[in-house]
Amino acid sequence: MPLRVRIFLFFLSSLAAFIAGSASAQTVDWPVYHGGPDGDHYSPLTQINRQNVQNLRVAWTYDTGEKGNLETSPIIVGHTLYAYTVSQKVIALDAATGQLKWKFDSGIHGTQPVRGVVYWTDGRQGRILAGIMNYLYCLDADTGRPIASFGDHGRIDLRKNLRGDFKAQSTVLTSPGILYKDLIIVGGRDPETHPAPPGDIRAFDVRTGQLRWRFRTIPRPGQPGYKTWPPGAWRTAGAANNWAGMALDAKRGIVYVPTGSAVFDFYGGDRVGNDLYADTLLALDANTGRRLWHFQGVHHDIWDRDFPAPPALFSLVRNGKRIDAIAQTTKQGYVYVFDRTSGQPLFPVREHPFPSSDVPGEVTSPTQPMPDLPEPFGRQRLTADMLTNRTPQAHDWAVKAFSQVRSDGQFVPFSVGKQTIVFPGFDGGAEWGGPALDPATNVLYVNANEMAWLGGLVPTPHAASPGQQIYSKQCAACHGVDRAGSPPAFPSLVHIGQRLSTAKITDAILHGKGRMPGFPNIQGADLQALLEYLRNPSAAPGQQQGKELASSRSGAVPAADTQDRYTFTGYRKFLDPDGYPAIAPPWGTLSAIDLNTGQYLWKTPLGEYPELARQGMTNTGSENYGGPVVTAGGVLFIGATVYDRKFRAFDSATGKLLWETELPSSGMATPATYMVDSRQYVVIAASGGRDPKRPVGGDYVAFALPK
Repeated sequence: MPLRVRIFLFFLSSLAAFIAGSASAQTVDWPVYHGGPDGDHYSPLTQINRQNVQNLRVAWTYDTGEKGNLETSPIIVGHTLYAYTVSQKVIALDAATGQLKWKFDSGIHGTQPVRGVVYWTDGRQGRILAGIMNYLYCLDADTGRPIASFGDHGRIDLRKNLRGDFKAQSTVLTSPGILYKDLIIVGGRDPETHPAPPGDIRAFDVRTGQLRWRFRTIPRPGQPGYKTWPPGAWRTAGAANNWAGMALDAKRGIVYVPTGSAVFDFYGGDRVGNDLYADTLLALDANTGRRLWHFQGVHHDIWDRDFPAPPALFSLVRNGKRIDAIAQTTKQGYVYVFDRTSGQPLFPVREHPFPSSDVPGEVTSPTQPMPDLPEPFGRQRLTADMLTNRTPQAHDWAVKAFSQVRSDGQFVPFSVGKQTIVFPGFDGGAEWGGPALDPATNVLYVNANEMAWLGGLVPTPHAASPGQQIYSKQCAACHGVDRAGSPPAFPSLVHIGQRLSTAKITDAILHGKGRMPGFPNIQGADLQALLEYLRNPSAAPGQQQGKELASSRSGAVPAADTQDRYTFTGYRKFLDPDGYPAIAPPWGTLSAIDLNTGQYLWKTPLGEYPELARQGMTNTGSENYGGPVVTAGGVLFIGATVYDRKFRAFDSATGKLLWETELPSSGMATPATYMVDSRQYVVIAASGGRDPKRPVGGDYVAFALPK
């Protein structure tokens, strides 16, 4: 063999070895909740692609040893995966094997959803910022130990410096904050009844925990937006909070903050006006908190139409000009698309007239904004021809029930004494999982619930006891005026004293559980009166303890008369007698929308009910919670479905199902994908918890191609 040939072959072999060595060390992180600060749920990885995804196998599992609702989307930095257990212990796992590196137990038993943590580094030390109930902890990323120089020995109490006695406030960090330079910017989850703290957006120094800036979502005198509330409303108005998370344009230093409704969710006689900045997408200067622009999606919200998820940032070309844009999904089934620097809509948004309320004291907005494009990804009005045909008996029941309710579409004010259809329901349309967006194509992928719910108002009943009065104001909105709830999401409290001990009921009241926030404001005689009512609701007033309310001390019952006039009848799904949706499928969907044009590329049902599938009723769709992830390999991964425990992979271009597997319990969380040592993984939290008929767990399951 000639010398020059041997030299050339040696060069090729050396080059191949160098490439192989580099590949073996290749690591691609998923370092931020939803993948990156732009909120697009996108990964550039292609090792797993539409040609080989059917070969995925379980690479590792980690059992947290706890069972419950686990909505966490992990983050992955280097070789470490950071996440939570069900009870809000923070864990660090080897991202390639699932082996536990460390676990931090704060000593607080977390009872609220937690969806992710935040990683920060100065190049020398990494820090994990983790919400545990009302605290924000700062942990050493290598050891899990609190960093004592942050706040009060490693944590700050998010209840402080909001309004009044901080110990009576209820605010918890369910979705992680977002980092900008050396700031951690956070919102919080607040109660949906009075009293609730204001939903201030706050930025803390990531090194010290000191407050650096604040944006008040309920403006004070002299601040823009103050006149959209009654004079002095800021003293008692609450919420308008960011519970869903945020997105960041790091180059421009703009943080995008979607907010939820103001309390009380379903009657606003004490907050007549548009109520800025509730139900608003805010663009704030991330350095100072100064408002740059805003868009209010619902004026004077009385339907609980929170912006439910962080927006996604992307860029498109219009008339030869590149425009940096932002897309925001909604519970109503809308996608709003804006120029992210100016806030100008990129598809027309028009104000549409809607009927006024006939409830005394309520003044609804005469118009509400709706985009021309894209068309809604959820059906907007339930009509008689859309009722279930699952069985003749179910159909007959649905027809009779439907004839007794109002169903006139979006933004119809609730009536007193008659139920109104809310469609899409209180849980969307879109929910907290958020959309995925492929920046190479500008296609947005969004999963949606297609469930009809019922809502209405009744005059607040004359309380036969102090406990009933507190129940009407703090509990009836979720558990119903009759205490029957809407299981399993909103449990019945009938005979609750026979099922749970007083200690467990007290703990749930004060600290919350699942989707129920805590009510630390209910203390002393108020607490005893509520407990007695729950144990024995038919008791005569004289038989109850604590007949005199201590509300003036605890703030359990609001003072303003307008806050007390009407009570929400409770969240009720429109279900047939067998517990299935009383409407025709699909009951859950997954859509692909081209944001260049506003047109749909494909739409498919998402999820099944296993027992119906066995009877031949397949591909119905189902309720779903948790979002998708899309990759450059042409694959869209999603769990989310409540009833079938499936984890699925779709072709992102066509919507074709490419692969599915059954998880140990339903994966109602957004997955994450990453690469460690040249091997791509996809991981999802599996816990179930929304379907009482199926397993409840607390696992992380990672998949990869065979080695």
